[in-house]
Amino acid sequence: MSQNNTKKIAVVAANGRVGSLVVAEAVRRGFDVTAIARSDNRTQAQHFLQGDALTIVREQLEGFDAVVDAVGGWTEDTLHLVPDAVAHLADVLAGTNVRLVVVGGAGSLFVNPEHSVTLAQTPDFPDAFKDVAAAAQKSLDYLRTRDDVRWTYVSPAADFQAEGERTGAYTLAGEELTLNEKGESVISYADYAIAMVDEIESGEHIRERISVVSK
Repeated sequence: MSQNNTKKIAVVAANGRVGSLVVAEAVRRGFDVTAIARSDNRTQAQHFLQGDALTIVREQLEGFDAVVDAVGGWTEDTLHLVPDAVAHLADVLAGTNVRLVVVGGAGSLFVNPEHSVTLAQTPDFPDAFKDVAAAAQKSLDYLRTRDDVRWTYVSPAADFQAEGERTGAYTLAGEELTLNEKGESVISYADYAIAMVDEIESGEHIRERISVVSK
């Protein structure tokens, strides 16, 4: 762990669109940030570790306050990387005090008070996103089995906007799909990154899934 008030974090898949924004937000706040990616460092991180999410070893993640898993997958060939990365990083961090903060999906959010139906199970959920949602759901289901890892799974709103505005305002919610005052479930990548860094900085949602939606 870091010995002063400066948070020391690593971001896995840091060159991705969400990962790079988490890096930028953390650097903006004075965090000591290490970017981890398979290619070169394309982020604002002060340090860089070239590597794959599935081959990282425990020694490489020692001394961090938190590790952000920003691994994504959108094609048939890459979707397995989402749950595979979560499982591997959980094994690496098992029994340590290092937090594992996971970029999650919205499809697993519940749409009823009984928590028996998820957004991905509703009739209007787009077919194009069902496989992506299933991969993210698998990750969450797996994390729920791990009581030896200090994990937090952060679901975005249903409309997750890559080019959305950075407003700095969002609502922190829980397991259920939450709408803003306009009746929308929406958040920008930039505001999501703010929420992720807020959670690392002051959150206490250990072994919980949380969600965020714009104001």
